[in-house]
Amino acid sequence: MNVKLPFGKTSVDLDLSKINASVLEPKFVVGVKDEKAAFLESCQSPIGSDPLTEMIDPEDRVAILIPDATRPFPSHRVLPWLMEALSYVPKENVVIINGTGSHRGNTPDELIAMVGHEIYNNYRVVNHSAHEPEGLSHVGKSKFGYDVYQNSDYVSADKRILTGFIEPHFMAGFSGGYKAAFPGVTDIEAIMKYHSAMVVGDPLSSWGNLENNPTQEHVRAGGELLGADFLVNVTLNRDRVITRFFCGDVIEAHEAGCAYVKESAMIGCERAFPIVITSNNGYPLDQNLYQAVKGMSAAAQIVEEGGLILLAAECSDGFPDHGNYRKLLFDYPSPDALLDAIRQPGFAVFDQWQVQLQALICRKARVGILSKLDGTDVRKAHLIPVDSLQEALEEELEKIGREAPVAILPEGPVSVPYLL
Repeated sequence: MNVKLPFGKTSVDLDLSKINASVLEPKFVVGVKDEKAAFLESCQSPIGSDPLTEMIDPEDRVAILIPDATRPFPSHRVLPWLMEALSYVPKENVVIINGTGSHRGNTPDELIAMVGHEIYNNYRVVNHSAHEPEGLSHVGKSKFGYDVYQNSDYVSADKRILTGFIEPHFMAGFSGGYKAAFPGVTDIEAIMKYHSAMVVGDPLSSWGNLENNPTQEHVRAGGELLGADFLVNVTLNRDRVITRFFCGDVIEAHEAGCAYVKESAMIGCERAFPIVITSNNGYPLDQNLYQAVKGMSAAAQIVEEGGLILLAAECSDGFPDHGNYRKLLFDYPSPDALLDAIRQPGFAVFDQWQVQLQALICRKARVGILSKLDGTDVRKAHLIPVDSLQEALEEELEKIGREAPVAILPEGPVSVPYLL
């Protein structure tokens, strides 16, 4: 039996013949027959709100938030349908904001690829920057005690539309919902507060959990300070075809989408595995090592203590080029040293949250990665560079026994396993 693991825009083959392998994949859900018709129907009969066209008046200034290029949300398909539905609103009244959160802004070429030439040439499309105070406006104080600033174009709009993709999320339980606004168009200080060591390290800040999840509670508290008028969330199958639309009230539509995703994307396992092989589900999710922590985390849910995780993630964008992610990894000699530093009172460094999660994974298991990263840099990041997943698998089986059970997560963080 062979299995393909997404790797950038290609794939990596793995021969599982004579291997005691369990391939763990989400239930395949066929896409809607007519995506545009399904979208328009979902906007006309939304969850928990009035129809979209009754929410937006012709004279309204409208801000539309889209996920950045590290997310697979099909903006290039959805935005033209959304603009058609809102064709009565003058184009000059609409701004499309690329919700980068703490990530880098996308280049013009990347933005064109994301939204399409027609939208890019006819509407104002801007990058959010969490680091530039002149582009931010104060919206209030979170119930958790810190001030929140958000993108000024978003704040000054009369009506706000959030778009996004719902999948299991390793901290917030699920993506989508208010994450488009918080952290999507929020200031870096607030982002760091909600990514604190205590919040990120809480056991309830985990895959597939919304109940009492402190990360999700921070997201909603920050997002609701200003609020949003309409949500457009989608679910996708492995072919990146839209399987459902969840449109309407931000909370109600999001929770309906999360319940749907939990049924199709999360997989219960009877036991832990000494070897787990995973991906980060290819481009755009595996553009950099920072994002690839999600694939590691999915595998870590079912790997044995001291076991081996093997990850296929191209990382064409490196570590990436933002924040202190790389520096933190390189500055400390071990995962334990990293965790000791991060947990010190008063420690607050941009990107510490992703480093904290990566260190927790590396403390539980060894992590080997097939990527385009320099091998020396991979070792400095406390990971093991591998040239071939097949060879690394065979080598480990020779050490622990050919009959050892192996779990394969071809779609990585899109199919999240958990122990029963």
